[in-house]
Amino acid sequence: MRAAHTLARKGRMAAMARGSSGDGTGDEGGSGPCAAARPTATRAVDYAVRATAADGGILALAASSARLCEEARRRHDAWPTAAAALGRVLTGAALLALPLKDGGSVTLRVRGDGPLGGVLATAEASGAVRGYPVHPHVDLPVRADGKLDVGGAVGRFGLLTLTRDLGLRQPYSGSAPLVSGEIADDLTHYLARSEQVPSLVALGVLVGTGGRVRAAGGLVVQILPGASDDTAAEIENNVARMGAVSRCIAAGASPEDLVCEALGRFGPRFLQRSELRFHCPCGRRRTRAALAALPRQELRAMREEDGGAELVCHFCGRRYRFAADELAALEGREQREEHPDVGRSAGAGAAY
Repeated sequence: MRAAHTLARKGRMAAMARGSSGDGTGDEGGSGPCAAARPTATRAVDYAVRATAADGGILALAASSARLCEEARRRHDAWPTAAAALGRVLTGAALLALPLKDGGSVTLRVRGDGPLGGVLATAEASGAVRGYPVHPHVDLPVRADGKLDVGGAVGRFGLLTLTRDLGLRQPYSGSAPLVSGEIADDLTHYLARSEQVPSLVALGVLVGTGGRVRAAGGLVVQILPGASDDTAAEIENNVARMGAVSRCIAAGASPEDLVCEALGRFGPRFLQRSELRFHCPCGRRRTRAALAALPRQELRAMREEDGGAELVCHFCGRRYRFAADELAALEGREQREEHPDVGRSAGAGAAY
């Protein structure tokens, strides 16, 4: 009987998630109590919160991430549907990284058979998040309900892979097939199937008529062992009444508001608040090291045929240009590493 109850609970949570990935464009109407609130400007700082309830039987994570998602959209010149998909993955990764200890990170990769090709995001426990879509110039017609067709862009057939790096020898990685390409219910399915944690995931990105991200955020509620089926059902009903997360945030709701609305009478105990930001650790030194790892023949070809090299960071779009003389220096260094006695004289201390 216990297994049957667990499966039933997972099924309800997954069904709830399918209605919780809210994106839209322009100034379309919404539903639920959040939609009736007066719209406010984008928050000055993106942040996420972590809370528990029901004597630790419920874990809730929520985030407001509009600035993070807009910065990613701008860097990759992502078109509306691609921007919505990217924002959902960035926010989902940020939420799952929140409970990790310092130095930990989460990488969320979604690969489907749609025109987007895939989306990847890495979030660190510190709140630094980065990511990219494989094909950013994707914008599909909106769905009949006015929401952006993220599932059509990602594709219905593919794989979601989640990697947690806890600072141990080997990161933990798991994967599950996509169920819709809408990200939130794919992540719900993964958590229930691969990590055996019944969860509710709601992710949303509101894209304005000019293509900019107006609001974005997410909510994850996990029902931990010991909680009753009635608890899960009550939380699902609470979230259903809220409407789309992106609409709630556009109307002025904070991450704390999202948690309180979702948990209702299960009064949350807030344990953590962390700022979120788009940050990529790439730099000229790292890029030079990547070039230096190439075979000498490739470096010579870039120098002689192209007059130099330009490397573009997938995560942030920064471009790094290396002149022909810099490539020649890297060739020479590689040659010295392969043959450490080259260029030395006996008088310079070489041992024979």
